[in-house]
Amino acid sequence: MTIAMYPGSFDPVTNGHVDIIKRAATIFDEVIVAVAVNNKKQPLFNAEERVELVQESLKHFPNVTVAKAEGLTVDFAKRYDARVLIRGLRAVSDFESEMQISGINRHLEPELETLFITADAAYSFLSSSIVKEAASYGADISKLVPPPVHKAIKLKF
Repeated sequence: MTIAMYPGSFDPVTNGHVDIIKRAATIFDEVIVAVAVNNKKQPLFNAEERVELVQESLKHFPNVTVAKAEGLTVDFAKRYDARVLIRGLRAVSDFESEMQISGINRHLEPELETLFITADAAYSFLSSSIVKEAASYGADISKLVPPPVHKAIKLKF
């Protein structure tokens, strides 16, 4: 059984994230969505809220689980026996930083592979930051995020 892990802050999870997860779930036996805790960021949603929103948004995928992740990604992957890290690429500009992250992860855990999945063209512009900014100005983000996230963001703003 091959287990893949898709780490990220998911603040909030977007339809672009869901698309990457859906595609990964057709490739791997199990996909673990690792909701990262990053103390350097000021999230809109706390870690528990993000885990809950991701779970609600992905409940129709039977081979996808969601967990809160603290510490190094490679350590979290080892705990869950994940052999592959999934990373989404929206544009060429993402590639450079993702290559650096991939390199350090490979250095720390040589048995852990990174698989890049390119974003569907419909989501290539989409990021959690853009969603939050648009929502803060009252824009309609209903086509950018899953329904549970849309509802939660409306409550925040």
